[in-house]
Amino acid sequence: MKYNPNEIEAKWQKYWAENQTFAAKNNSEKPKHYVLDMFPYPSGAGLHVGHPLGYIASDVYSRFKRHQGFNVLHPMGYDSFGLPAEQYAIQTGQRPEDTTRVNIDGGVDKEGKQIAGYRKQLDKIGFSFDWAREVRTSNPDYYKHTQWIFIQLFNSWYCRKQGKAFEISELVKVFEGEGNKLVEAVCDDNVAIFTADEWNAYSEDQKEKILLQYRMTYLAETEVNWCPGLGTVLANDEIVNGVSERGGFPVIRKKMTQWSMRISAYAERLLQGLNDIDWSESIKESQRNWIGKSVGALVKFQVSSFKSQVDAQSDETLNMKPETNFIEVFTTRPDTIFGVTFMTLAPEHDLVAKITTSEQKEAVEAYIEKTAKRSERERMADVKTISGVFTGAYAEHPFTKEAIPVWIGDYVLAGYGTGAVMAVPCGDERDYAFANFFKGQKGMSEIKNIFANVDISEAAYGSKDNVEIANSDFLNGLNYKNATQAAITALEKIGQGTGKTNYRLRDAVFSRQRYWGEPFPVYYVNGLPKMIDTQHLPIILPEVEKYLPTEDGLPPLGNAAVWAWDTKQNKVVNTDLVDNVSIFPLELNTMPGWAGSSWYWMRYMDAHNENEFASKEALAYWENVDLYIGGSEHATGHLLYSRFWNKFLKDKGFAPTEEPFKKLINQGMILGTTAYVYRLEGTNTFVSKNKIEGQNVQPIRVDVHFVNSSDELNIEKFKAWREDFNTAEFILDENGKYIVGREVEKMSKSYYNVVTPDDICAEYGADTLRLYEMFLGPLEQAKPWNTAGISGVFGFLKKLWRLYFDDNGLIVNNDEPTKDNLKSLHKTIKKVAEDIENFSFNTSVSQFMICVNELSSQNCHSRAILEPLAILVSPYAPHIAEELWSQLGHTTSISEVAFPIFEASHLVETNKEYPVSFNGKMRFTIELPLDLTAAQIEEIVMKDERTQKQLDGRTPNKVIIVPGKIINLVG
Repeated sequence: MKYNPNEIEAKWQKYWAENQTFAAKNNSEKPKHYVLDMFPYPSGAGLHVGHPLGYIASDVYSRFKRHQGFNVLHPMGYDSFGLPAEQYAIQTGQRPEDTTRVNIDGGVDKEGKQIAGYRKQLDKIGFSFDWAREVRTSNPDYYKHTQWIFIQLFNSWYCRKQGKAFEISELVKVFEGEGNKLVEAVCDDNVAIFTADEWNAYSEDQKEKILLQYRMTYLAETEVNWCPGLGTVLANDEIVNGVSERGGFPVIRKKMTQWSMRISAYAERLLQGLNDIDWSESIKESQRNWIGKSVGALVKFQVSSFKSQVDAQSDETLNMKPETNFIEVFTTRPDTIFGVTFMTLAPEHDLVAKITTSEQKEAVEAYIEKTAKRSERERMADVKTISGVFTGAYAEHPFTKEAIPVWIGDYVLAGYGTGAVMAVPCGDERDYAFANFFKGQKGMSEIKNIFANVDISEAAYGSKDNVEIANSDFLNGLNYKNATQAAITALEKIGQGTGKTNYRLRDAVFSRQRYWGEPFPVYYVNGLPKMIDTQHLPIILPEVEKYLPTEDGLPPLGNAAVWAWDTKQNKVVNTDLVDNVSIFPLELNTMPGWAGSSWYWMRYMDAHNENEFASKEALAYWENVDLYIGGSEHATGHLLYSRFWNKFLKDKGFAPTEEPFKKLINQGMILGTTAYVYRLEGTNTFVSKNKIEGQNVQPIRVDVHFVNSSDELNIEKFKAWREDFNTAEFILDENGKYIVGREVEKMSKSYYNVVTPDDICAEYGADTLRLYEMFLGPLEQAKPWNTAGISGVFGFLKKLWRLYFDDNGLIVNNDEPTKDNLKSLHKTIKKVAEDIENFSFNTSVSQFMICVNELSSQNCHSRAILEPLAILVSPYAPHIAEELWSQLGHTTSISEVAFPIFEASHLVETNKEYPVSFNGKMRFTIELPLDLTAAQIEEIVMKDERTQKQLDGRTPNKVIIVPGKIINLVG
């Protein structure tokens, strides 16, 4: 009976689907365990062998937990909204919903392209997903609840005093009773103080405008990354080297009215929560850096809007008083305030236009235009380029009253701190470089040194240690800590500063000027946003003919013919009916890609609940995710936003826990092994790799499917690949072969090094693929794919099969296992259980190979050994394990059979194989019980005929015996 993986795997995949073998229960006497994968975006390219790595690891763990008696939730779904589907729709004229559906379910798209389909590809690999709970973020029955969460955020505010979010109606009651003077809320910086009487006298529109300054999600004019080529705003992590990650289009900074999420309210909780979760230190550190907590002072520098003597005279002629503005600066080093040499504003800072003099206007505007083309991330990363422009304006030092020149420079970011820096070159390397670069120019003062006994002629002194402040009036002689406190106290006394904790974390922009995303449940009355009542959700994405922005620059939803809200009928109606009396315009932006992925793990808990995103009972049972596996590229964006939404929903009484993901593991990347051919420059002749030395060749990537495991190129396939290669000639090696070069790179279609799991499953079976991916190396590390290694793993499975079957059928017997049989089995039980708990899957596969080799050499076919062995193998190679279990006479799935129990006694050695030496040379071995004394060992050895033969009648001068170690006869 031969091992036929294709037949076996199809059989058991059908069985699992028909019997819902892996369906989790929402109430069970078993303990729960929730294992989650970061769900995929379903692109038309489908899966390559790198994609399933994390899924296989989570599946091994899920299956292991079922064997241990847990009620395991292991779901899968699709993050199906987003930019790629929309770009593809624009290029091909297809509807994004159609291409998304085909990408998931498989089929033929409008262009006649055959799409494998994510679902079919995943099923072929044999995952134990609870498919009954599948979610797709682009389905209305899912995004109905995303819209509901958005409304909850809109109707909430964050109380600093109690450190949590509350209903906005509670804040309104406070305003009605006492105004806002004593309210401690996370809100906009420019909120005006009002009394209860003033609030009650405001119009409804005035009240709404004020409440927008407090809501957890709000409309505001925001500096954004605008990508004209894509027609949308991009997040920082969607930009690489100043261009969009998708398409490579230029990105500029501009101000737009956007929806934003007040994630900054949760900065401290997001920071502290990292102490309570089992994540890698590198991911935690990434989040700490992104949150960016710093303690220091907020300092106000007064600046006059007199732009020059000419401007001042003009103002006086008109009998106008100069307007007074303040530059607010957050600094972590208030102890260095007397060392301020100049100030730098972000080019986007609101004050720039107000304070720039007429003489500097042209230079400042040109610099701002240039800077707008660089992303925040690029500006942060570029520490070498020094650029800036003097505004012509001066600020007043709060203590000395001297004039401090005000510059703009793109190393200062509008989104961090206050968008302004008090530059102290003697204590900061970047300020030092800036001051020296512009040294001698108008508006750049000499560097001041405020550190005693420190030479700053060559570099700044940035350390806080061993600091003694000098040339600083009342701070002279103080160390860093004392000078900091004294400076803050003095600033507070004169009303120009205060102690402050600051965070780098900015509120998250929550708008996209795109079509393929969640519609906002928002309509506008008098230009102010109103929420649609939750009972009328979902607000379904309308059909449009064009997915590009409208001719007048509105988002694609501006093309929708039916996109207005009728407040009497409570439904979406024709856009032409807008009368701003009972029918109003709907929001034209859509939610960003991270909206649906910020809460999806909760939907899996109760995926078919039509009325709630999940019931209280389901949420209380599953609580949160026990194990989350996904790529490290989501270290900040997705994981931070998810934690924010979870904490908000916890505040509102919906989420049962503060943190969504207890344990997080980042799988490494499987890299491709690219194949290269070498063309002689200026010719169409290709030289085999082992013949290129001394030749002037151009390396060209070639499809890896034209290359065998010995790196030999199939020349005929290569010539048929591209028209310009039809007439190619080849210089072969001594064996008449063309050998390609190899290089490990990212697996990518453009590198022609993609290997699909479908091909591997078809040739070797899914169990081979699963085992091989786990065998490649530690889960967290990147490793190259090498198809040549597949055959070894396939050979192992065939050897495993032969323990159970010969050509005539099942050969398993009821023989009592030997001590060696039991030792091999229990070594494996111990190793595999420890490895899975420690996520060291690669060493488990090695142990399986060792065990099968040992049992084969022992000629073991004992049921007492082979039944538990099938269970051990099951998490890794579930199809063959199910078949073995069935052939052994069992009628139910192996998936929930108890994991074998390790018995240490089988690994305790009772005998020892001693080497017996004569004058230090080993002549034979003898196996003896370990509990024998030296005298007993000597008696047995001396009587052994092999000893008598070696001695040949002589009597040894000395017999050296160390029990458990050596036997040596001397003389």
